[in-house]
Amino acid sequence: MIVVIDYGSGNLRSVAKALERVGGQVCVSSCQADIERADHLVLPGVGAFADCRHNLQHSGLVDPLLCHVQQGKPFLGICVGMQLLFSVSHEFGCHDGFGLIPGVVQPFAANQIDPQFPDRRLKVPHMGWNQVQQTRSHPLWSAIPDWSHFYFVHSYYGQPEHGGDTAAVSNYGIPFTAAVAKGNLFATQFHPEKSQKHGLQLLHNFINWNGEEGRP
Repeated sequence: MIVVIDYGSGNLRSVAKALERVGGQVCVSSCQADIERADHLVLPGVGAFADCRHNLQHSGLVDPLLCHVQQGKPFLGICVGMQLLFSVSHEFGCHDGFGLIPGVVQPFAANQIDPQFPDRRLKVPHMGWNQVQQTRSHPLWSAIPDWSHFYFVHSYYGQPEHGGDTAAVSNYGIPFTAAVAKGNLFATQFHPEKSQKHGLQLLHNFINWNGEEGRP
């Protein structure tokens, strides 16, 4: 069973529908027991880091989430669901994350110069399609060409402390981490559920993944 964690964040239904489209048996739930029984766990996220963190804690879902990860079962974070894996976020203050990926969540600088058009400034948030460069092999990249386009909506990005935790990068004025991978964890800053065929392929790879980095 694939459980999409419901903790009051948006975009849950579109994630669930995308997983169902690629063959997943999906449950959207805020029930601790469902999370404990899940074979695969998905943490989406839309909105502010601190609000998402508070809602998860208030709902009593942090401990079963961490237990799932510690048991070695497959876990996918999406957008803020990726950022929550980091040690700390500097979005509207300083807020602790789960510390599963050592590193910091930080903002894009305002008024960055567009490297393709030097007379133009990049807008924040970073919103729309962008290319993703895979920086390491992983089962979730199976059948996805390098430099494929994925859909992003974010003003902050995670910077891992250890480069080996980065699974892909993109560029928006500066290079930034687009995906992380560590053991049975995989997480994306982009939205696979909004990224058409390559996003659906990633979700397909996830539901067939056993949590080991070397094998699907």
